[in-house]
Amino acid sequence: MTYRFFLTGTDTDVGKTFVGCALLAHAADRGFTTLGLKPVAAGCHQSSAGLRNDDALRLQAASSIMADYREINPVQLEAAIAPHIAAEKEGQAEHLQVEKLRAHVERVLTDRQPEFAIVEGAGGWLVPLSSTADRTETFADLAVSLGYPVILVVAMRLGCINHALLSCEAIQARGLKLAGWVANRPTAEVMAAEAENLATLKRLVPAPLIGTIGYLADNERIDAKAAAAEQISGLVEPVASRE
Repeated sequence: MTYRFFLTGTDTDVGKTFVGCALLAHAADRGFTTLGLKPVAAGCHQSSAGLRNDDALRLQAASSIMADYREINPVQLEAAIAPHIAAEKEGQAEHLQVEKLRAHVERVLTDRQPEFAIVEGAGGWLVPLSSTADRTETFADLAVSLGYPVILVVAMRLGCINHALLSCEAIQARGLKLAGWVANRPTAEVMAAEAENLATLKRLVPAPLIGTIGYLADNERIDAKAAAAEQISGLVEPVASRE
């Protein structure tokens, strides 16, 4: 049995990769082979091996299956801006077509055959991949093309209820299953009435709360297996321990 999930967030910088690494570690601890992919990454840095993205590198390190970096992240964009704008500026717009990205993801997952896989988007649910006068494709279109259940990361900060419910509505409007959501505090600042906001989200989000993650400093976030997996308080069904 294999499990695939599309990971999205209510916005950028909400902790998607951190949560993705935690879920990969959580599944690996229960005996599953795992692989995390980030098909498109903006904000890459130059390295001796070429452009590399920190989030993609973290997913690669958190995966139990050893995969080449370009399998994890086939489209690397240097500018830390909206992917479709960066791709236009860097001459990579043709690589952001949904069909090409879908084919890459399915090819890698077929070749590597992980039992548990996370495919991470960029930014929020409707971030454009390409935008022309005739047509706009978004990460939502990629998620629909793949057809995987969706996990939503909600940043616990002012506005989170509106952002979460809008995202849930948009995900379900595309006919996809919302498998669950994770409440993550991405900064040290605690939002006002955090407990009340969390209670409201638990009542209104039409999916189970997978986990609640408090803020962790950068040095604590380096090792997702040690720092994050322990804080995941739930588990995406039907994934279960093999013990």
